[in-house]
Amino acid sequence: MKATVPHVARLVALGALSLSLMPFGHAASNPADAIYFGGKIITVNDLQPEAEAVAIKRGKIVAVGYRNDVMKFKGKKTTLVDLAGKTMLPGFVDPHGHVFNTGIQAISANLLPRPDGEVNDIAEVVATLKAWAQQNSALTGKYGWIVGFGYDDAQLKEQRHPTRDDLDNVSSEMPVVIVHQSGHLGVMNSKALELVGIGADTKNPPGGVIRRKEGGNEPDGVLEENAFFGQLFGLMSKLGPDANKALFAAGVNLYKSFGYTTAQEGKGSLGSVATMESVAQSGKLDIDVVAYPDITVGAEAMKAPWLSRTYSHHFRIGGIKLTLDGSPQGKTAWLTQPYYKVPAGQKPDYRGYSAFTDEQVDGFVDQAFKNGWQVLAHVNGDAAIDQYIKAVRAAERKYGMADRRPVAIHAQTARLDQVEAFKELGIIPSFFPMHTFYWGDWHRDSVLGPDRATNISPIGWALQRNMIFTSHHDAPVAMPDAMRVISATVNRVTRSNQVLGPEHRTTPLVALKAHTLWSAYQHFEEKSKGSIEVGKLADFVVLDRNPLDGDPLKIAEIKAIETIKEGKTVYRRSATEKLAALHSCAESDACIKVATLSLNKAGVIDIHRHDD
Repeated sequence: MKATVPHVARLVALGALSLSLMPFGHAASNPADAIYFGGKIITVNDLQPEAEAVAIKRGKIVAVGYRNDVMKFKGKKTTLVDLAGKTMLPGFVDPHGHVFNTGIQAISANLLPRPDGEVNDIAEVVATLKAWAQQNSALTGKYGWIVGFGYDDAQLKEQRHPTRDDLDNVSSEMPVVIVHQSGHLGVMNSKALELVGIGADTKNPPGGVIRRKEGGNEPDGVLEENAFFGQLFGLMSKLGPDANKALFAAGVNLYKSFGYTTAQEGKGSLGSVATMESVAQSGKLDIDVVAYPDITVGAEAMKAPWLSRTYSHHFRIGGIKLTLDGSPQGKTAWLTQPYYKVPAGQKPDYRGYSAFTDEQVDGFVDQAFKNGWQVLAHVNGDAAIDQYIKAVRAAERKYGMADRRPVAIHAQTARLDQVEAFKELGIIPSFFPMHTFYWGDWHRDSVLGPDRATNISPIGWALQRNMIFTSHHDAPVAMPDAMRVISATVNRVTRSNQVLGPEHRTTPLVALKAHTLWSAYQHFEEKSKGSIEVGKLADFVVLDRNPLDGDPLKIAEIKAIETIKEGKTVYRRSATEKLAALHSCAESDACIKVATLSLNKAGVIDIHRHDD
């Protein structure tokens, strides 16, 4: 089934009709639990774009419209909520992120560059890791590793990755590992390489590269793709159940602070899926989480009751994840044309590389179609996109067209002919326009060159063909900040304040749809989420101002004040000011570099901040 704008509009229209037919005369005998009013209410419903009030009962919306009409649902026990001029939207629906892995970011040393951190050269990488190790002696003592997340060679003054020699300055006795902001590369010090058994004689694994020191085979500490993933997952496996639950809780709490009522774990391992299932069964999940286990390990997880289109205790498995290539900013994505500036040590025709052979990818997609599993495929480079399109085309030819909603995650370097193939095959592109801010200058000047960089995340081509798309943050690659996602989708402004691909910009309303209603559609949840309509879940976010009004360049500054899931407040900014400050350098002049995290007696995450 092809996902087009008119198709979604028809779905919206069906929901709106239920409002026009609602028997208001029964309101007095069926009073609402709560009524929201007194602010701007943006419904993301084309037939009723705004409303003055919303009434909810038992976690669902029962009335939307003029205040006088909705107040007919007021009873003696109805709670009246005055929005006090703030703006209410549908709760944000995460079309692609890693809510479990975001927890790793929350407890690791923050190596992010500005504006999300303060690490912009290798000396600051070393200093921040040392400070974190000192502040987190309990963690390093228990697990024996120093861990950092979020360094970005594109933003470091040296314009290179740190090496084992750099990290040996942090510690020569304790293993040190740092994760690239893309999540597709990492660096280990000499002690860490020794412990995991990587040396001069270690061969590159399929779909991965162990970078070497110039002129020899000795590893320089930088590990790409599958050469890194195995080591990171091995480290994670050493964490106990309580620690993994704390990681998951940290990720969920961070998502809620940005207004998400539905989160995604877009590449689950068997261990992380088991942890999420356990937390769900305990009743401690208060927003929806949909997981997509990695196809290479996740077939065991694809079974009832969790594999479902409906949630059990706010958790479900939605399908499988297939990763076909790497990261463009890390220069491991698989392209059909060479990189503009190839990485050190590579030949001039270097194009990145694939994770799997064509035969393997065909087999994975065939398996998913045969079993009725939705497929989310990570495809950054256009060669990887070609590989995915070929596999989907073969599977559809074999099993016929159906409403499967396969997704092309990132699709950053998609060519025009590939966007047209997405429409033909019913593939939903989930673009990553946040790259235009975080790495737009890097893509233009080093990764792709000016011509190809202009068309990264080509939203304009999709809209010209009347297609829907979604837009994501890929947390922990970037913070799960919905307003930054929407801002980048609208503005496409780089760090140097240049517009990258003005023809691919869109309006704030379309950007909002891509992060609410169209994201719900991607998850087969458009009948229950994504817009404020009668019969849908009472999932809302309250913002401090309206993203549809005012200067579009100011959208990223908008803050979530409250997050409401099925009528219950799960986040209120005034009550969690420390969490918001920890993850946003915009809160004050001083960025928080170091924090520790633990579970309190109630099983709730505690964050202890340490200001530099």
